[in-house]
Amino acid sequence: MGNTNLFDLTGKIALVTGASRCIGESIAILLAQYGAHVIVSSRKIDGCQTVVDKIVQAGGSAQAIACHIGDMQQIESIFAAIKEQHGKLDILVNNAAANPYYGHIIDTDLNAFQKTVDVNIRGYFFMSSLGAKLMRDTDGGSIINVASVNGVIPGDMQGIYSITKAAVISMTQAFAKECAPFNIRVNALLPGGTDTKFASALVDNPVVLKQMMHHVPMKRVAHPDEMAGTVLYLASNASSYTTGAAINVDGGYLIG
Repeated sequence: MGNTNLFDLTGKIALVTGASRCIGESIAILLAQYGAHVIVSSRKIDGCQTVVDKIVQAGGSAQAIACHIGDMQQIESIFAAIKEQHGKLDILVNNAAANPYYGHIIDTDLNAFQKTVDVNIRGYFFMSSLGAKLMRDTDGGSIINVASVNGVIPGDMQGIYSITKAAVISMTQAFAKECAPFNIRVNALLPGGTDTKFASALVDNPVVLKQMMHHVPMKRVAHPDEMAGTVLYLASNASSYTTGAAINVDGGYLIG
């Protein structure tokens, strides 16, 4: 009998971006709990090292590598480091994202537009591309893109962010279709309202929060830990026949 735990990630190398806090941190910690060696990444190494220390103290395996996915050189260098140190990558979680502008769509300036596109579209695209090349040369793997329910229904005053997240959903399907022959699965997580620093402009505003909850059947925002289980499923053999999927983890928002 082989290992009967479908969620076992022992011996797997996982890279999680935007992993210094909130959803990314929860994902990194859970993947490590299930046996993966987790490369914890974000723009600043300090926050990453704090998460690594938590993982190691709990008996897991992890390391920190800084990478700003809005910078092509940094994307190339992190994959070069992974190839040199580990020779493979099994799991890639594209979670880092930019949302610098909150306001009416017609007032979006070029700088905010460019920053959002550079990270959320270009960054995800080339992280996926270089990650898939590394996976193709070994035994395949799993790519999980953190999109958003805003990619399905645009968030009010979050126009360009919502547009980029819609692109991430389409990108997930395009990579899934073309990478399937390499034994690479590509799926997306679509979080709803989650209590994160990233979403604080929404969650901490009582008027906005009340308006949001009107559309959420479960009548609450999510805790970051509630996003991690879906990523574990998509990273593991439990989802071995799942690719091109966009899984809503939103308390029912999209049906609300």
